[in-house]
Amino acid sequence: MFKIVKSENNSYSDKSNRRGVRSAAMLLSISVLSGAMGFGGGLLANSIVGNDVPVHSINATPVSLSGSGFSAVSVEESCADSVVEIRTESVQNDIRFGQFVSEGAGSGVIVTSDGYIATNNHVIDGASKISVTLASGKEYPATLIGKDAKTDLAVIKISETSLKAATLGTSASLKVGEPVVAIGNPLGELGGTVTQGIISALDRQIEIDNEKMTLLQTDAAVNPGNSGGGLFNANGQLIGIVNAKSSGSDIEGLAFAIPIDTAKNVINQIISQGYVSGRIDLGLTFKEQGTSFNLFTGAWTRGGVYIVDVTPNSNAANADLRRGDIVTAVDGQKISGFADIKKIIDSHSVSDTVSFTVYRNGQSLTLSFRLQEAKLQTTPATLY
Repeated sequence: MFKIVKSENNSYSDKSNRRGVRSAAMLLSISVLSGAMGFGGGLLANSIVGNDVPVHSINATPVSLSGSGFSAVSVEESCADSVVEIRTESVQNDIRFGQFVSEGAGSGVIVTSDGYIATNNHVIDGASKISVTLASGKEYPATLIGKDAKTDLAVIKISETSLKAATLGTSASLKVGEPVVAIGNPLGELGGTVTQGIISALDRQIEIDNEKMTLLQTDAAVNPGNSGGGLFNANGQLIGIVNAKSSGSDIEGLAFAIPIDTAKNVINQIISQGYVSGRIDLGLTFKEQGTSFNLFTGAWTRGGVYIVDVTPNSNAANADLRRGDIVTAVDGQKISGFADIKKIIDSHSVSDTVSFTVYRNGQSLTLSFRLQEAKLQTTPATLY
């Protein structure tokens, strides 16, 4: 058995230990406003495949590298300026330490010359500040344009023109065994790192954070901080966005990337409208809690999936779902964990009606509401 983990460096554990602050508990929640449950599917409104005109001139024209045969040096020379370092800050709350700022890091790929940058959703999710450092070393504040948890993709933007945008290839024609180069920011401190490998497998069905994804597998070295970086073919074309690696005893050389044929459709929609059509926003944030004995009250705490936040004016709020409610069933099906809720909601589409049965003040209530589309509603994150 092996465990799939995201390759970001959001925890900054080495630096957090020096500060003496770490979160005491793991919060299993969905980010309501960003559609972090990633529910549903949708029509792709602005495909850049085929004859459709891409937004902001995403470069899909093949490049020609000098020399013959594969050369990691040539790929690096052609592509390195298109890969950036990303740093984030987010405000965390802890029972013992109160409120503190957590730092994170990842990578990104410039997809348009006027400053649009693709990265992973998990790199920037929850960030209150985002900064981008180019290969030249110049740093910029970044604005969040939109994100999509279902595909683990996001787009941020910096105010700059004449940038070196990556040339998008196609993942449909990839073959197992062909050489690839990964460029990213491992450990959040080694920007511009180049690693070489091959395509190990195509169409891997991988589940990460309850999201089932179809990914490329490579043996190119990937480490925390590489998330959002580029996977390039021998012609210097972007064929994948790095998003995960495997970890476990005696495991080496297992990394994964989002195929560019999947990514470019999502990226184009986010650039053009700020979200991906058809994703569901429940208007609810959850936390799983097991049954435990409270030494102070001498009573057992009821386990289950708690609602820890309800978006104001959302359909769920209008249906009278409240913070503190314990979800016991959805559409009449018993709930034992967050994965159960997600599975049921994934079977629905925007505008469907769902019913939530909750335990509140010793009573069981069943409340129904219509599912609404997830759109970017948060204030864009900027640095200083």
